[in-house]
Amino acid sequence: MTGKKFGAALAGWTAPPRPTGAVLQGDLVRLERMDPDLHAADLFRACSGHDDLWDYLPYGPFSSASGYHRWAKDTATGADPLFYVIRKIETGHCGGVASYLRITPEVGVIEVGHINLTPELNRSRAATEAMFLMMDWAFAAGYRRYEWKCDALNMPSRRAAQRLGFSFEGVFRQAAIVKGRNRDTAWFSIIDTEWPALREAYRAWLNPQNFDAKGRQKERLSDLTRLVRPGSDPALG
Repeated sequence: MTGKKFGAALAGWTAPPRPTGAVLQGDLVRLERMDPDLHAADLFRACSGHDDLWDYLPYGPFSSASGYHRWAKDTATGADPLFYVIRKIETGHCGGVASYLRITPEVGVIEVGHINLTPELNRSRAATEAMFLMMDWAFAAGYRRYEWKCDALNMPSRRAAQRLGFSFEGVFRQAAIVKGRNRDTAWFSIIDTEWPALREAYRAWLNPQNFDAKGRQKERLSDLTRLVRPGSDPALG
């Protein structure tokens, strides 16, 4: 039978390793595997008074440090999701968390999620470096696809995904129930063939020479990544 079509052959491809939680070291941040005894109190301090941080997450907010510690011990110490704590090198404080999840080495897919950045880290150069370090590890390890998913109503997360170079892939309707509410889920991805160019965009943006004496960026990351990502999110205009 003629006319059959198939995807590209992946000659020589082998499944990548699972992440182990090894430290990811940057210039501005250090990503450490979650250790509730070591990190929970500092993270709770950074989250306190900012209940909106938990709006789109399936857990939180927490009313006490012990409650946060208990959640971290019960939920954030496994292999999937594998939680990283983001420690700012300048202050030594923990400013947020992010995780690898839905880790599927047999097809080369890994997702980043459970992202919770406190005000001292959110919208900062350090936060962007943290996302870069996690992506860079995944693609260097051999993953083919790096995913970002969020509540379709979470416009800050959708804007962040696009700024970081993820391509919008659509909305899965009624994909989940979170805190008793319907969740439609917006899907984004980066694939391995896009990463070399995106990596250079990140390196150019993170370069200290891209910032003036007051820390203001000269070139925007979104302008650099726009040259690479093939798909834009229509909800963002």
